[in-house]
Amino acid sequence: MNQKVKKEATLLVQGYEVVIGFETHAQLATQSKIFSRASTAFGAEPNTQACAVDLALPGTLPVMNREAVACAIRFGLAVGSHVAEESVFARKNYFYPDLPKGYQISQFEIPVVQGGEVSFYLGEEKKTVRLVRAHLEEDAGKSLHEDFHGLSGIDLNRAGTPLLEIVTEPDIRSSAEAVAYAKELHKIVTWIGICDGNMQEGSFRCDANVSVRKPGDPLGTRREIKNLNSFKFMQQAIDFEIRWQIDRIEDGYEIEQATVLFDPDTGETRAMRTKEDAADYRYFPDPDLPPLAIERSWVDEVKAAMPELPRAMAERLVADYGLPEYDATTLTQSPAMASYFEEAAKTSGQAKLVSNWIMGEVSRRLNIDEIAMEAVPVKAAKLATMVGRIADGTISNNAGKQVFDALWKGEGDDVDALIEAKGLKQMNDSGELEKIIEEVMAANAPMVEQFRAGKDKAFNALVGQVMKASRGKANPQAVNETLRQKLEQG
Repeated sequence: MNQKVKKEATLLVQGYEVVIGFETHAQLATQSKIFSRASTAFGAEPNTQACAVDLALPGTLPVMNREAVACAIRFGLAVGSHVAEESVFARKNYFYPDLPKGYQISQFEIPVVQGGEVSFYLGEEKKTVRLVRAHLEEDAGKSLHEDFHGLSGIDLNRAGTPLLEIVTEPDIRSSAEAVAYAKELHKIVTWIGICDGNMQEGSFRCDANVSVRKPGDPLGTRREIKNLNSFKFMQQAIDFEIRWQIDRIEDGYEIEQATVLFDPDTGETRAMRTKEDAADYRYFPDPDLPPLAIERSWVDEVKAAMPELPRAMAERLVADYGLPEYDATTLTQSPAMASYFEEAAKTSGQAKLVSNWIMGEVSRRLNIDEIAMEAVPVKAAKLATMVGRIADGTISNNAGKQVFDALWKGEGDDVDALIEAKGLKQMNDSGELEKIIEEVMAANAPMVEQFRAGKDKAFNALVGQVMKASRGKANPQAVNETLRQKLEQG
């Protein structure tokens, strides 16, 4: 946690409690829209993927997309929710240029997914956020402002795209906790394959309802921060909103319920409109759609095809490989990373060392090159071989980085051949090592006397001289053991 957040947490403990609830729109990974056969592909020319059904032209009727329902069932199973045997679609009425029907088909009183929870770790502390519901609905179009001077354009390609709106109880108590929850939810929906999670393209959009109160007081008035499309901006927006609300209350003003937007250029939130309540939308059952009936056999079928979930896999990695909880949680950020770890760990028999390399050098290079884990150029088997050579003392960890760099750049794919070609083998000949140590001790007699007089820093200096004399090829562990024996003998 950074210093800014630590300071904020101290302020809130002293005076106010933060209360945050989340609404997340996960765009479902279906080929067609929720009530029509129109494509959901991203990046098409504006208004080329909105069909008559999406626009509710006279004479058209919506037809439920079965795969969208299957996605909802998968999510419900993943978070321990109740999947309703019967749920109802409603019309949410409001008027906005990018809403061609004048209403949005959603679910209100009886959603398809009810209850459930999302658990995650914030540092070493386990947190659990309860879910109220997750309901199916169609997306609206998109208003375009940047490319028009004094005007706005409307792109209806997104209209009718299937969404799963996931709503939490107001259980979150800090911006750091909010980001940790959002990351865990993002991991779940991508892990089970119902959403690609691309925040830049709008596939995973979060709204944060933020309020503050004195501990023990009723819930304060909330302001909803809309369309947070990065975890970095999410934390910045919530932190600003918390400070703004506290300052406002301290100055004697009341908080008014509102919908606000976050401006990343200024780092501030600004009011967009007065926040509506459910009554303002005049919900009523959609007359064109019958209740959605889900048979138990279908739920059982989906359950049987579910992958091992990330939290369950993390617990297994701790149990099977002896990993720390932190490592196991990090390695289960994606199925690709988890699979990569297991293959390398099983092949090498060095689970912790493999974990350190994946969380360290592998992740660092992925970030630098901006590529996904699925495209990692160093295969798990090659990493396993290299890690094995480090574990058996053939090469040092630093030499391992040179081998890894060569593998990453495609300079070769035979680990042992690269070690030979680069002359990276550690010196494991005890006789040769003893000779170097004796020469270093003779050339650095004052350091030897300092160590024998009780100055431990002199030992590290002597180790450095031995490593220099061996041109970095001496095994550091052997150097430490042999040098100490030689010094203590004298």
